[in-house]
Amino acid sequence: MSDPSAIQRILAEYQSLLNTVDTWFARCKAACGAQIQCAAGCSACCRGLFDISLLDAFLLQTGFRRLSPERQKTIRAKSEERLRQLQADWPELRQPYLLNHLPDELWTEMPEDDQIPCPLLGEDGACLVYEYRPMICRTHGLPNIDDSGESFSDLYCTLNFVGIDPLSLEKLRWSFRRVYAQEFDLLALFNQQLIGSPLRETDTFIPLALLIDFPALVADPSLVLSC
Repeated sequence: MSDPSAIQRILAEYQSLLNTVDTWFARCKAACGAQIQCAAGCSACCRGLFDISLLDAFLLQTGFRRLSPERQKTIRAKSEERLRQLQADWPELRQPYLLNHLPDELWTEMPEDDQIPCPLLGEDGACLVYEYRPMICRTHGLPNIDDSGESFSDLYCTLNFVGIDPLSLEKLRWSFRRVYAQEFDLLALFNQQLIGSPLRETDTFIPLALLIDFPALVADPSLVLSC
């Protein structure tokens, strides 16, 4: 049986970890100035589908529930429409909408020309659950190069570093290996509490995350374990 207080402690520790990511991003902006265009209200990267962890999904739902009922209804409708589109190609995609039972190439390399906006964007392009956004939303836009030089992602927003190769900029480097190791450790602890198994890989898409029935997962962990 899951322990709600333990889950809240894990969430608090994860949010603290996410805050360190925000601090890194802010430090990079301060160091690079106009070379980094990322700012509040810019939603150039908030298109298409990004895979996030079940822990991110739970955190997203926490922020989602803080929105007005009217907002929630509109966002849920967009998410359900996105689900119908995905199920047209993947009819086996059902609650809890995890992707791990699908071949990796189907969901880890999504089409780059997918311009459908994230359902959590407001009319002004700002994220409606900014404080609760997933890890990938906080690291996206800049390359993720570890202090050691190891690359966790060479990708960066094309609006940034025009005419400059940011992969060699040491001022962007950070302890990504440590941070991602902590993220997976917390995901394992979360899954242990939620479903009784310390899984370190449980992925979904942002629109689907808002539709996951977490109480059903607690009641029937096999919904996750069978994925």
